[in-house]
Amino acid sequence: MAGLIPQSFIDDLLNRSDIVEVVSSRIQLKKAGKNYTACCPFHKEKTPSFSVSPDKQFYYCFGCGAGGNALGFIMDHDSLDFPQAVEDLAKRAGMEVPREEGGPGRKPRQPVDSPLYPLLEAAAEYYRQALKSHPARKAAVEYLKSRGLSGVIARDFSLGFAPPGWDNLIKHLGGDSLQHKAMLDAGLLIENSETGRSYDRFRDRVMFPIRDSRGRIIAFGGRVLGDDKPKYLNSPETPVFHKGQELYGLYEARKANRDLDEIMVVEGYMDVIALAQQGLRNAVATLGTATSDEHLKRLFRVVPSVLFCFDGDAAGRKAAWRALESTLPNLQDGKRARFLFLPEGEDPDSLVRREGTDAFLARIQQQAQPLADYFFQQLSEEADPRSLEGKAHLATLAAPLIEKIPGANLRALMRQRLSEITGLQGDALQQMSVAAPAAAPHFDDNAYYDTSTGQEEDAWYAPPEAPQPKRSGQKEWKKDWKKPGQRPDFKARAPRTPTSVEPPALTTLRTLLHHPELAQKVEDASNFAAEDDTYAQLLVALLGTLQKNPKLRSLQLIARWHGTDQGRLLRALAEKEWLISADNLEQQFFDTISTLATRQRERSLEKLLRKARQGELSAEEKDQLRNLLNRNATPATGST
Repeated sequence: MAGLIPQSFIDDLLNRSDIVEVVSSRIQLKKAGKNYTACCPFHKEKTPSFSVSPDKQFYYCFGCGAGGNALGFIMDHDSLDFPQAVEDLAKRAGMEVPREEGGPGRKPRQPVDSPLYPLLEAAAEYYRQALKSHPARKAAVEYLKSRGLSGVIARDFSLGFAPPGWDNLIKHLGGDSLQHKAMLDAGLLIENSETGRSYDRFRDRVMFPIRDSRGRIIAFGGRVLGDDKPKYLNSPETPVFHKGQELYGLYEARKANRDLDEIMVVEGYMDVIALAQQGLRNAVATLGTATSDEHLKRLFRVVPSVLFCFDGDAAGRKAAWRALESTLPNLQDGKRARFLFLPEGEDPDSLVRREGTDAFLARIQQQAQPLADYFFQQLSEEADPRSLEGKAHLATLAAPLIEKIPGANLRALMRQRLSEITGLQGDALQQMSVAAPAAAPHFDDNAYYDTSTGQEEDAWYAPPEAPQPKRSGQKEWKKDWKKPGQRPDFKARAPRTPTSVEPPALTTLRTLLHHPELAQKVEDASNFAAEDDTYAQLLVALLGTLQKNPKLRSLQLIARWHGTDQGRLLRALAEKEWLISADNLEQQFFDTISTLATRQRERSLEKLLRKARQGELSAEEKDQLRNLLNRNATPATGST
């Protein structure tokens, strides 16, 4: 289920859509054998490495690793969220998106075509006209001129003016009680809880419309001209505006330059607009919140590099560190972040107007720190690595943060830098990384699965005291792990030597994605996955889904887990087959299924025998034990 859109509709929509048509409507494709190629729209390149497969209905970039189905492409290319991408694809297919009712206590999702959008646009138009012709506009115009803004920039950012008074907007938009309620819902009005009367939220302020990724106005920010407080006022949270997810100026930056390679994150509206006035039209600002994980996800879908520009005071340093913490889990290889701190008392607005565009760009070139340099500099200030105690403290602080980086190459280089600073090697640093508060178990296709090489890339970790899986196939793998409880745990944290062998459970998942018909040959898929075996649990879920819905294709399976760690793992597995070809996939598939089923029976048998030695078994447990003792190792698959 994706939100309130029925899964059956998403499956049907993907069946009716052709990814070649979807992609070619946005970029130019060239036929190359069975597939189509182009220069990747998600990173800069001169030689095409972006491939679209009409057979698999998948796209994949061999340069940056971007990949997915038609919905994923629309989301990444157009910077849309999942419901918006479904709406876009459905419109192209001539289909209407159905909506299901929410469950008990669940707030219905606001439809994409919310009536608040035209209402907010009408309010913005009123503010724009007021800046041009309202009798009280002089103070607003003088303020904008004092900040060095031209009429062109005011037009490009749709700046406006909310006149003094309590009911200007109410009178202008008028309407009935439903209109009045919509204005309250949109955050344009405030209702007095004691009197029940409403009044304009924005009064005597320069107005900054806030747009979403599609250019629709979703909220406003207002800068006071008089003595009212606060100095800057934002719209409240509404059904169409969630300030922790939005970035002021992102739509305008993309509109001004479709080939952006870096976006600068600053602190305020005027910083964004002042930089644009000086020709630097790649700045965005958060809306009174710290830079969040959602912000970084959105930015890295648009550009490969983010530059954080903060004041050099204590508050700016604190904001920068919080931005770094949000950046680390989003740093895939090929993405980067930099940090620039301005002189005390300066902000981008004042500095770029004082020293000019060329000097500001030179400052960025000379003073912006790469994330790694800033990371170790800040931690070294807290834990002085000149002493043994400081080295130990630095490693304790840094190791868990480094483990959050999904990019395998960057993570390895950060570990190497930490080892150079502290003198500690893999074993010691590994212990420090797991000593930190543990995150909930999850599938991480980047941390455990390198889609560019087909290897289990994390050479620091392996099952403790365990032989490595043999290259000859699943039978020797089964022999190595035949003892009850000795299954390969690919998330275990202990030193080992590198291996290029793909874990069998992952190979089986990948095979099933590309040969879903094999699910019908598995007789019993309900009892072969241990509770702590996450890959096998996902395999069981896929088998169950396919046995109930035999016509599902791989892209529809992935769509069912869209937006989750499982979905990201499945997408990586599906893409990997383009890079790695395996022989005897079907036989390996059934060998692994049989091994998993046998191992689970052995675990169950051992558990029951242990309980029998400690006390009395229930009648049901005795029957289960009898069945397990009498049952031979019959494979859980049909004839192949």
